[in-house]
Amino acid sequence: MAAATTTTPSTALTMKLLVDSQRWRVVFAEAGKDTVDFLFSLLAVPAGTSVKLLGKESMVGCMGNLYGSAERLEEPYVQPGAAKDVILGAAMPPPAAVRPNSWVFPLPAPAPAAPAPAPKKFYNCGNSYYRNNCGSYVTEVSGTCCPNCGNRMYTETNLVGSPQPVDAKEPVRKGFVQGGMVVYTVTDDLVISPMSNVSTIALLNACGVRDFGMLQERTVQIGYKEGLEILRASLQSKTVLTDVFLGKKPPSASSMKNGGMKNGGSTPQLSNGTRRDSLSWRA
Repeated sequence: MAAATTTTPSTALTMKLLVDSQRWRVVFAEAGKDTVDFLFSLLAVPAGTSVKLLGKESMVGCMGNLYGSAERLEEPYVQPGAAKDVILGAAMPPPAAVRPNSWVFPLPAPAPAAPAPAPKKFYNCGNSYYRNNCGSYVTEVSGTCCPNCGNRMYTETNLVGSPQPVDAKEPVRKGFVQGGMVVYTVTDDLVISPMSNVSTIALLNACGVRDFGMLQERTVQIGYKEGLEILRASLQSKTVLTDVFLGKKPPSASSMKNGGMKNGGSTPQLSNGTRRDSLSWRA
């Protein structure tokens, strides 16, 4: 996999998983605005950049072959002035719909600031002091003939009352989804919707959850590594959250210290060490 400079979001992205410890899978996750903004931002990652980040050998399908073909193509067969980087790794600035702390992938180095333009100079006729009509004319080109007397206009003058340039400010990115008290449900296959009691019960039924005592709550953080794995799994799997945060095999009963089976494996436990016979959900 190609090396990449990592960036750390100003606010850690977190997600609360509801894990079925019996079947060892994520039933669904609870996520806030910034995490959901990040998940939606994956739609803005260029295909070539995805291959570059993940490595062409790990790609499912033919995208890796396509990337390798462009990579191997020699200069005589490439259009003059065409840059391979545009195809192989397009610049990936954060989309306008994503706030800076919702973007966990590396950003390109900022472009150097353009030098300030030289101030303009203005010239008038040297006879302006003696002839009032000459003072009515001003030019930016030194040596221009005065329309009144025909004298060359070499006398430098100052223009007053010009508006000061206003620095363009980057628009504040508010993100894609609403924040505040709104919480979102993220399923294992990345179906995202606002959380509600009805949708939660429907998801539990759809996943065949019958024993609430086997459910665990687990809070995970999403950084560059996790973001990269989510991107990879989203292109290859229908069980993204399970693959990224749980892995393929459940831990042994003896190693499940938080949210696992304790007391010889006879009593289902949650992360706080207490048995939960019923669940209450936030609307």
